Amino acid sequence: MTDINANIDSPLILKVSFNKLLEYYEGLANNEDEFLAARANRVLKTAEDYPELRDGFTTIQTLKDRKKEIGFILQDTFSPLLTKNEIKTASVPFHNLIFNKSERFKKIIETAGDDFELQIKNMPDEYRYIIACTIILNFCYGHDLNFKRPFYYEIPDANGIMRYYKIMYNADFCEIIPAENAPKITQEDYDELLDNFENLELWKAKFPPNSYQFKGFVISNIFDVTEDQSISNIKSSLIGDEKKNDETVMEGFYDIFRSLLGINDIKVGFSIYNKEENTFENVYGAGVSSFLLGGQEKEDCCKALCDWSHNRLLKEHKYFSISDVDKVYKKTEGKVPQIRVLHKQGIKSAIFAPIANDDGLMGVLEIVSNRPKVLNSINANKLVDIMPYIVSAVERSKDEEENLIEAVIQKECTSIHPSVHWRFAKEAKEFIKDEMSGKEARFRKIAFDNVYPLYGQIDIKGSSEARNNATKQDLTLQLNAVKNIFEKALEIEYLPIYEQFVYQVKDYLKGLKEHFQVDSEQQISVFFKQEVEPIFKHLSKVEGLKESIKNYYNSIDNKVEVLYKHGKDYDETIATINQEMASLLDKKQVEAQAMYPHFFERFKTDGVEHNMYIGDSITKEDSFNPLYLYNLRLWQLQVMCEMENAYYQMQSDFPISLDVVSMILVFNQPLSISFRMDEKQFDVDGTYNARYEIVKKRVDKAFVKGTKERVTQKGKISIVYSQKQDEVEYMHYIKFLQAKNYLDHDVEIVELQDLQAVTGLKAIRVSVLYHKNENDKSFYTYNDLMKEIKA
Repeated sequence: MTDINANIDSPLILKVSFNKLLEYYEGLANNEDEFLAARANRVLKTAEDYPELRDGFTTIQTLKDRKKEIGFILQDTFSPLLTKNEIKTASVPFHNLIFNKSERFKKIIETAGDDFELQIKNMPDEYRYIIACTIILNFCYGHDLNFKRPFYYEIPDANGIMRYYKIMYNADFCEIIPAENAPKITQEDYDELLDNFENLELWKAKFPPNSYQFKGFVISNIFDVTEDQSISNIKSSLIGDEKKNDETVMEGFYDIFRSLLGINDIKVGFSIYNKEENTFENVYGAGVSSFLLGGQEKEDCCKALCDWSHNRLLKEHKYFSISDVDKVYKKTEGKVPQIRVLHKQGIKSAIFAPIANDDGLMGVLEIVSNRPKVLNSINANKLVDIMPYIVSAVERSKDEEENLIEAVIQKECTSIHPSVHWRFAKEAKEFIKDEMSGKEARFRKIAFDNVYPLYGQIDIKGSSEARNNATKQDLTLQLNAVKNIFEKALEIEYLPIYEQFVYQVKDYLKGLKEHFQVDSEQQISVFFKQEVEPIFKHLSKVEGLKESIKNYYNSIDNKVEVLYKHGKDYDETIATINQEMASLLDKKQVEAQAMYPHFFERFKTDGVEHNMYIGDSITKEDSFNPLYLYNLRLWQLQVMCEMENAYYQMQSDFPISLDVVSMILVFNQPLSISFRMDEKQFDVDGTYNARYEIVKKRVDKAFVKGTKERVTQKGKISIVYSQKQDEVEYMHYIKFLQAKNYLDHDVEIVELQDLQAVTGLKAIRVSVLYHKNENDKSFYTYNDLMKEIKA
């Protein structure tokens, strides 16, 4: 026979007993009320014939054998008059064994299906032993630990909707008796247990398994709390920060609303209200769509809603429902926008509820069903209790979005490098502290002293000339197209004005060929806009010119309003070069930061420039050694070689062919830098240090002394310096990189012409060795590489 204690790890030996209940009937047996006394005596007589009902038993078979007698003993507890209304059971604690139940509970279980297994929720298995111990402390030692967590059953109804039932235990008919081997719990033991709830071994030491006997049974009064629990679940779902699969989250969300409304086929959607553009928009990345938008990304509010519903949601902030979409669609002939979009999706009834706070509408909660009338203005009122939680969740989401937007703006537009972020955070905290204490809040100057600068650039050679050539080519094409149209116009109708336009166009073409100037582009653009276009508007009606003028306008770019073919190729090439070079530099920077933290920033111009600063004041630690400076200089030189290689390997993919030149500026002395709030960037601090900035801005345009030859050259790295020790240092690096086949052996040292306020600069120039592709093991100088590429 199966013992109810089998496979249960517990300090309690469970015995089903009706002793405490029978003692209650013994008190009633001598009651003045003859009816009560007679009833009590009949119950006691039934129990006398079966002493195990008082003494207690542990076998499930006894429950079956004495089912009739147990039912009679419990008849008053389970009133026949209320059995179809009350949800009630008799059972033993911490066990799914139920031996008496009301008719309503029986029906609930039957409806759940044959495969349904009843289980108590909110009672973790790992805590079941400890919970039993807390009950012993209460019953036997008078310590009320108030561990009264609500326990639930989750049981599906006939429609498959999950309903929630709260269990309230009546323990009046229980007694707990210590066994002879049960350790006595002292005040010291109790104090120790108070701080060790999760220490199962300690609880088992104080309350060994099977050291107490539970004798009796419990009455469970059960209440349907589906709506309350649904609201609680929605609150937990919205407030929780756990990252889950979007589809899983939304399916769980659907289930909660299904339980709340008692409808098994509803779906939930959301749409965001964009106040600036007065549009409804889809929620991105949340596994949810909008039924109001019907598959569109966004829609103007006035186009998505009729006037009445627009006013209802956006101004009154009140919900509205459509109980029969098809009926309304037919009645309005499909002219109402929200009805039309719902009808198209096969939706039969719907509720739209505004998600709004004091600042106005933030979004719309959309609940829809494929059945008519199941969603209506009556059950829409159930949303009143959950809307505050949805509003709070959307407010939090908007705050997070705004923070994310600010983070992206800061990252992309006014980036604060991680190496110096600690200093900005420190000053920000001081600023907030001053502001909150009523002091004058001022963001103090952020400066770093005694840092060593490193500067490098990979610049597009002849970018201005290439840009001018592209512009000349586009203007030439457009002028020729205009000339051809006016020549055709002359053939159709001889007017001297057309001949004058042809002459004017030829004069512009001659000017482009012989002396293209800065203002040439502006003059010709004004000619197209103010003189040519009005005439073409007239000529577009003339047979024989329509097609030519149409083709002309098809060749004009709508954004820049001129022919934009070669110019576009140039701009796309520059943008691609900058993007690829910047991405490579950023990737390499991760490795450099891992070696030793330092400040880094880069700029995209006609090429990519970068600044680096390294020193103790940046790292916030007394760990800097010149070794890290030398290492960073070597790393910079090596990466510049790799960027040159990467550029020429991808050059054939660009719309036009351009060359690049590379330069490194070496500055031997440490300097100070400070953050300029107006420009949102770091700059050198002090008059002496300004010399470094002057050199940095002008040196790439410097000539070799006594010549008209630029210091930077295609295929070479130019290392500009002023001190002999810098020359010695970099010659070591060059020799090392020659051994690694990064650089050729054609090293030259040249003097530079004096710059304004700067004299004595020199440069080491050395050719880079290239590979045709990443897998190529051969090495080429720039000239050899160009021959190979052309071949």
